[in-house]
Amino acid sequence: MQLTFGDAEYDGKRKRTRREVFLAEMEQVVPWKELLGLIEPHYPKSGQPGRQPYRLETMLRIHFLQQWYALSDPSAEEALYDTVSMRRFAKIGGLDEVPDETTILNFRHLLEQHDLARKLFNRVNAHLSRKGQSLRGGTIVDATIISAPSSTKNKDGERDPEMRQTKKGNQYFFGMKAHIGVDDESGLVHHVECTAANVADITQAHKLLHGKEDTVCGDSGYTGLEKRD
Repeated sequence: MQLTFGDAEYDGKRKRTRREVFLAEMEQVVPWKELLGLIEPHYPKSGQPGRQPYRLETMLRIHFLQQWYALSDPSAEEALYDTVSMRRFAKIGGLDEVPDETTILNFRHLLEQHDLARKLFNRVNAHLSRKGQSLRGGTIVDATIISAPSSTKNKDGERDPEMRQTKKGNQYFFGMKAHIGVDDESGLVHHVECTAANVADITQAHKLLHGKEDTVCGDSGYTGLEKRD
């Protein structure tokens, strides 16, 4: 693997960051081979005419980075350029191998099309349970907007009916929203729900719980959750 100047400087560091420690743990915990087998039948094959697909394992690892760090497709591309530990986790050898945001978007759409995103998380959580690492304690609920250009069209030349516009602060965004349930001790994502960007966070909160929580934490978007059934 060819090293950039930044990579060489990175290798000279002595102290591991929290991100490095977390990604090293995920390297060991996630059943990569099992998950790749789940996606492979639906993924484009190499050697076919046209543009060759990126390595499936790299795209899967980028997808998990997006979930763990709440990265939109453009933010994921930027993070891979900026962060050596993320590139190494994704098994990207150099900056010229970083996939662009459209490639990352297309992979996410492939997972959604075949209902694979949900299956991936179910497989990971089942694997954790078999290893005695089932999620207990509290859950942190949060939501992140996955923005897309307003000109994004489907294969019929129409705007995706599942995407909507929403306002956050003083800015408008068009796209979808990922609602995420995270174990407050391990930091592992155990539930993900995708909706249009204009869906209120609180309406999806009940879908983000595993049912064994002692506590549930969330920001002001979840105010009043305790009053709901």
